[in-house]
Amino acid sequence: MKLDDAYANVPHIPGGEDYPPRWAAEAAAFREARTPGRDKHDLPYGDTPRQAYDIFRPEVTPKGTLIFVHGGYWLRFDRSYWSHFATGALARGWSVAMPSYDLCPDVRISDITTQIARAVETIAAAEPGPLALAGHSAGGHLVSRMAQPGLLPGDVTDRITTITPISPVSDLRPLLQTSMNDRFQLTQDTAVAESPALMTDRLAIPTHIWVGAEERPVFLDQSRWQADAWSCPLRIDAGRHHFDIIDALKGPASPLMQDILG
Repeated sequence: MKLDDAYANVPHIPGGEDYPPRWAAEAAAFREARTPGRDKHDLPYGDTPRQAYDIFRPEVTPKGTLIFVHGGYWLRFDRSYWSHFATGALARGWSVAMPSYDLCPDVRISDITTQIARAVETIAAAEPGPLALAGHSAGGHLVSRMAQPGLLPGDVTDRITTITPISPVSDLRPLLQTSMNDRFQLTQDTAVAESPALMTDRLAIPTHIWVGAEERPVFLDQSRWQADAWSCPLRIDAGRHHFDIIDALKGPASPLMQDILG
């Protein structure tokens, strides 16, 4: 369809197809090297197998919890691919929770938004202290949606210090012109309802949007649309594309981690 290539990342990133297996291998090695008993895995937050999360804890009393939501166009991946990206926050003394969620076409994007809200509420009930939300690509959309008033209880949103969408999809209307919509089953109305860039009522949570300078033009557009609509900072990371922009999550002193945790 008209916008299929515009929203395709793998063909336009050198070695793009190698990233997912590399992420999975690095994540598995990270989990294997962790101190036994420190972390917890497969903690349920809902009633399907994919509605579960892992939590990684630092060696010190946690300062708070970073909730990282993965991407994959709401169609692929789970939390097991991303464990090693907890490194930076752990070094800063924060716990890191990583939820999975059900995927399209088994559910709609609006259902996934509701699932992530339930995950955030469940994690908040289990972990004391401040909460920081970050997500990549579709995950950037999902953490942005948490700023909708009433989606989360007030005692949870009061604890959210930052929202950091990384290469987010903020306006879902263009996806109507992709073949992916055969699985999303978006309509004009549901695309509008699920678009962070079109949210006219938002909680006043500090937000920083990140995108790679070498990303597909539509992702630069998507990030700008949300930054303009939300009147929040947009960080364009020089030399980074859609897959390697998240490498900065592994660096405790990286500018990205500074925006996420302060």
